[in-house]
Formats: sequence, C-alpha cells, structure tokens
Amino acid sequence: MQQFLIYANHHPMLLGATVVVAIALAVHELLAQRANFSALSPAEAVALVNAGALIVDIRTREAFETGHIPKARNVPGSTIAEGAQALERFKEKAIIAYCDSGATAGAATRHLTRLGFTQVYNLRGGLAAWRQDNLPIEKG
Repeated sequence: MQQFLIYANHHPMLLGATVVVAIALAVHELLAQRANFSALSPAEAVALVNAGALIVDIRTREAFETGHIPKARNVPGSTIAEGAQALERFKEKAIIAYCDSGATAGAATRHLTRLGFTQVYNLRGGLAAWRQDNLPIEKG
C-alpha cells in the first residue's frame, strides 16, 4: 500500500487519467447494457410481430424495395429524426425498428423513446440477422 501512495504522490496526472478512464468505461458498459434491453433477436421479433407489433424499416425507400421483412412499413431514418409524424398513432403499440445491421436502428429506437413511444425495440443484427436465420423477405 505504501508503494501505491508513493506512486500516487509522484504521478498524480497518471493516477487521475486512470480514474477518469475507469469511470468512462463503467459508464459506457452501463449504457451498452441498457441499450441491449431494447434489442430483440429475430426469433423474439417474430413472436412480438405475431402478437401485433408494428415493424418499421428505417432504411431508404430504394433499400426497402430491394428486400424487407413482410408487413414492414418503410419510415426512413430521416423521417424519424424529424419527429416520426407517420408513427404518431402507434405511440402505445410495440414497434420493432430495423436497418441493415442494427446500428442505425438503435439510434432510431432511442430517438423514438425520447419522443414518447413506450414500447420500442431494435432488431439485433438488423436485416442481416433476419436473413441469416432464413426468415422470409419480401421485395417491392
């Protein structure tokens, strides 16, 4: 313990930087865990859709037309960023958002939550995970 105190006396900047990095890592991990609570696997998403959830594709219209999850609505991410007017009537309904990989949809789900939507989920892995599980895709 005495060696640590000597080290701390001689290197206060290094000790301070170490503490700051440790706190930043702890906060990052807590936020990552919180974000994962709203993420669903493709199988969990299928169960929720069968229970009446709305599935929202946040990709561009062109990407949507090349292939999307059946019954999905196309609401591009830019529309969500502008207030998600097209989804207002679904504020109390379960909504599953997805993109190609799940990263952009994660930001969209956080934004929808801030807008007052109560049950918003992100499809973990996005459309890529959906395809990997050999689930159906519609075109057009």
